[in-house]
Amino acid sequence: MKNLNEPIYKSSVAFVRFLKWFVFSILTGFLIGQVCALFYYGLSMATSFRESHGNIIIALPVAGLFIVWIYRFRNKGKMPSTNLVLSSIHSNDSLPIRTMPLIFVSTIITHLFGGSAGREGAALQMGGSIGNDIAKLLKFDDKDRRIFIMCGMSAAFSALFGTPMTASIFAIEVVSVGIMYYSALVPCVAAALVSSAVSRNYGIAPEMFHVANIPEVSMITMGKICVLGICCALVSIMFCLIMMMAEKYLEKWLKNPYLKIFLTGTVIVILTYILGTRDYNGAGMNIIEKAVEGEVKSEAFFLKMIFTALTLASGYKCGEIVPTLFVGATFGCIMGKILGISPELCASVSMGAVFCGVTNCPISSLLLCLELFGMNAMPYYLAAIAISYMLSGYYSLYHSQKIMYSKYKSEYINITANG
Repeated sequence: MKNLNEPIYKSSVAFVRFLKWFVFSILTGFLIGQVCALFYYGLSMATSFRESHGNIIIALPVAGLFIVWIYRFRNKGKMPSTNLVLSSIHSNDSLPIRTMPLIFVSTIITHLFGGSAGREGAALQMGGSIGNDIAKLLKFDDKDRRIFIMCGMSAAFSALFGTPMTASIFAIEVVSVGIMYYSALVPCVAAALVSSAVSRNYGIAPEMFHVANIPEVSMITMGKICVLGICCALVSIMFCLIMMMAEKYLEKWLKNPYLKIFLTGTVIVILTYILGTRDYNGAGMNIIEKAVEGEVKSEAFFLKMIFTALTLASGYKCGEIVPTLFVGATFGCIMGKILGISPELCASVSMGAVFCGVTNCPISSLLLCLELFGMNAMPYYLAAIAISYMLSGYYSLYHSQKIMYSKYKSEYINITANG
């Protein structure tokens, strides 16, 4: 009789746990959706003001001093990042409750004064922080706290970018390469769908692009896309190395955080005026749109890497995801012209492939392409992302990311990215 009752008992336990996560995930998604809607409009107003008052970038170094001060005053100098969120999932480390408002304010300041920044990376940090706080408030154990962090990350990503499929999978894929945290699937999906609905209710439209000139699949076009995938892997490695070197050498040469952010902010201002363009300040979504339409400067992808590396490594707070998409789109557009294949198609393909190369998240990258661009070019996305994943090695924008299984053979390796 015991054996007959055991399956019923296990099913009832699973159902109770499902109800628990379903309810709390909906509440989490609703709360984070509200916060991210406010964050979105704050960033939009900051961006609009910067674009209409271009010379405000002169104050970027002073704004940096304020960012360092509020972190040292309110957070004992500990600078939150996506790496800190991933580390808190791997370990028992907790995200301080004051992390979220610090990220909120400092990211808006960075965008207002022209730092080369994204928004989704900052949203991941805020969502993870809120998820952590909710778990602590409800007195959940450490294992459930980690799921709440992933749940918060999914909700925040989905609310700002309008891609719930990508957001749901990215949070459970990015933590450990080779392992998917399926125990967090229902919470992440529920939170992502709810937060996406909340953001749409506030008038935040999902990001979508129309890709024109998609050629029929053939040996020649697929061969060119494979070449593009190889090149995207190399660009991904280059981006990760530039980020690593900027962080390493700025820390080595400028140990004082105030001096570091002030001098680096000054360099960003000088470079902006030398180049005579504001294309590399802020997130750069307008440049991504131009790249998908086939219009781009040949040096754009490299300059964006430099600006973003200087911004993030010096202490300005922002995200890495949109700059990654910027790099991918602009590089792909150029490669399309070189390879003699639709620059619009190559821009969209390269966005997914470079994103995969720097995050080691092939499934999320494919879903991102499908949500942003539709299904018409799916074979091209699939091929380039797979190649980029394999050839980008164990580099990552997130040095707290764990590489659990080898990319090249069925082998458990458990190493840290960039190690």
